Order: sequence, then structure tokens, then C-alpha cells
Amino acid sequence: MKPKDFKEKMNNNFFITSIDISHSQKEITYQDNIITLGSCFSENIGQKLIENCFSVEMNPFGVLYNPFSISKSLEMLLEKKQFTQNDIFQYRSLWHSFSHSSYFSDISSEKCLMKIQTRLDAASEFLRHANFLLITFGTAWIYEERKSGRIVANCHKLPSSAFLRRRLTVEEIVANYDDLIKKLQSLFPQLYIIFSISPIRYWKDGAYENNVSKSILFLAIDALQKKFENVTYFSAYEILMDELRDYRFYDEDMIHPSAFAIKYIWKKFSDTYFSEITQKIVQRVEQLLNDFKHKPMHPESEEYKEFLLHIQHRKEQLLSDFPFLAERLQKSLLL
Repeated sequence: MKPKDFKEKMNNNFFITSIDISHSQKEITYQDNIITLGSCFSENIGQKLIENCFSVEMNPFGVLYNPFSISKSLEMLLEKKQFTQNDIFQYRSLWHSFSHSSYFSDISSEKCLMKIQTRLDAASEFLRHANFLLITFGTAWIYEERKSGRIVANCHKLPSSAFLRRRLTVEEIVANYDDLIKKLQSLFPQLYIIFSISPIRYWKDGAYENNVSKSILFLAIDALQKKFENVTYFSAYEILMDELRDYRFYDEDMIHPSAFAIKYIWKKFSDTYFSEITQKIVQRVEQLLNDFKHKPMHPESEEYKEFLLHIQHRKEQLLSDFPFLAERLQKSLLL
């Protein structure tokens, strides 16, 4: 390779395998309602959407990993399920739900049920008006409670002997979501579904088993994309595995993406789904929030007082241009 060619490749990110993602024909705007469900990656994107003042219902059951638990949560939202004492159980000092993450667990059964029902009712109503549904699959492995045969979303640290662990097949996932997507299409024709696969590897299963599990998820989503026009796939997994394949982009455990990687994937997501006007509003919101969170060395200085007046003026201008952002901006400022 000639020195000139090498320099040109260096300047064009020679050490990155760029993932080419076409801009979506279906664009996200600030008028849209977005619901996210699934693994912790759905929380990464959901949190970024909330921070940037979008209308979002994020993981109303907590983090969910397998496709069946995610589809079951959607079914419960559709039927507006009412949780009772029979739907929760006590283990050690806490009350839990097999349909929820430990975020909803509590020492009081009443408080546990209240947290569950409050979020479920709000999310059920939100789903009726949602324009986008973001679903992130984490693993094809499921845990079935031996006593009841039901698939649990979270084992809540019960003994492993209480569960049968098995891996879903592509056919099971596709059949399950075929019925669900048809139902969602019938009830909410405006709803657009974006699938993704969590880039977080399940290393305790070993590299081979992790890859087999992820492959099943890929094949299932590919089949669903081909069956439904309102279903698409976002390449979060490929961005981290290929475009950001260096361990610089991972957290200390070398498994989860770093804060930089999350920001990078968020930028890719924005470029893929946001309209031009949406991107411009995001830029204004991000800059304003960054300025508000700035910690001055000399808060009593005249320069800082002028700075505060300036960003207050920009805030007023933003809300004058987009009044619907007022409540969301206040929420973002409190994060």
C-alpha cells in the first residue's frame, strides 16, 4: 500500500468497519409516542429518548430478556390485566412478580401490587396512542417454572431447581409474534415496530451458546420482517460488534457497552429514524440541557450570571417554538 493511500484510509476511519444503515422511510417526530420493551439496551435507547424530551413509555415491566416474556407483557397491556395477590409470591423478605423485574419487588405485597398496576395501567393507555414500538431481544433462553409450567421473565434468585431452562426455536418465536403482530396491526394500524438485538453477550453461557442464541433471534426477526410491512430491524448489535469492536467501547466488565458506545449507537439511531426537523430540535434540546447541567467554578461571578440569563432566554425561545416540550423538558432537567 502506498503511503498516500494509507494516509487516506487512516483519515477515512481505516480501523472501523462501517455499518451502512439506510434512512427509514418511517420517521420519528416529537409528536410521536414511543414505547420500549425488552433487554437493558431498550432502556439505553429509551433513556436517551426521555432525556431528549420525546414522549416515551420505557419498559413498564422492567428489563425483559427473552421474546416470550416480552410478548406476554404486550398481551397483558392489551388485556389491561389486573394483578392480584395470586399473581405475586413471597420469597425471603420480598414480594415478587414472575412477569416483572426486581424493580417492582417490595417488602409489602400491597406496595408491590400498586407499583405493578400503576405502571401497567399507564402503559396500557399509552400503547393505544403509540406510533412506535421498540422491542429488544436479549436471549433465546427461557426459564419455565417447574410447578406451573409458565415462562418467567425473572427468576428473582430462586433456586435453579425450581425452573427448567431451555432454548426457544426460531419457529416458536415467529409463530408467537405472528399472532401478536396481527393483533397489534388490527387494533393500532398506526403502530410501527422496530426490533433490535441486544449487543450484550451472555458470556456465562459460553461464546458458542451465546452465538447460537443470538442467531436464533436474528433468524426470527428476519422472518418477521419479511412477513410484515410495519416491522423493521435496527442494527444495534452489528454497530457494537463490528463498528465498535475495540474493548475501548465496553464497560469495565467487558460485556456491556460503555457510555460512549451508547451515545454512538444513539447517534446512529437518530440518523436512521429522525426526521430533519426532529434532528434540529434534538440538537437544541441537547445543547440546552448540557448548559443547564454545567457546574461553574465561580457561581457568583457576573459571567456566570450572564450565562444563566442566556440559557434561560434560549429555553424560553425553544418552548415558544415548541410549547409541547414544556413538561418533558422539566422532566429531563430533573434527571
